[in-house]
Amino acid sequence: MNFNFSAWSIRNPIPAILLFFVLLVVGITSFNKLPIEQFPNIDVPIIAVTVAQSGSTPSELETQVTKIVEDAAAGISGVKHMSSTLSDGSSVTAIEFRLEVPTQKALQDVKDAVARIRGNLPAGVDEPIIQSVDVEGQAIQTYAVKAPGMTLEQ
Repeated sequence: MNFNFSAWSIRNPIPAILLFFVLLVVGITSFNKLPIEQFPNIDVPIIAVTVAQSGSTPSELETQVTKIVEDAAAGISGVKHMSSTLSDGSSVTAIEFRLEVPTQKALQDVKDAVARIRGNLPAGVDEPIIQSVDVEGQAIQTYAVKAPGMTLEQ
């Protein structure tokens, strides 16, 4: 059985036009009923591990603390990206998990991993601070402008 819908629609335009308008009205109604939020709640699982050791240099912290923390966090399932920032006396490791990992589970997994390596850290370090990073209240994008001839006039 060979039915040619386009030829039938040309001979009988009323059903095709009626179907078009019904689909148009259903589409517009459905679009207007969609829940749209200006600032949706996004829970990005990012965990920060801060380890402080007063009087130590960034190169010392890198070898004695940061590498150990990164190696422990690399073994956790669901880790997407990891970055560390070192300054005098402080090491901050940010661990980003995939979106399907709940933040509380990620936080507990990182706490367990740091507790396992706590004995491998130097004796002079403070207790590691492990906390989730709330990205909801932060800026989405930041711009910086720099000009070579820019001076501060008073």
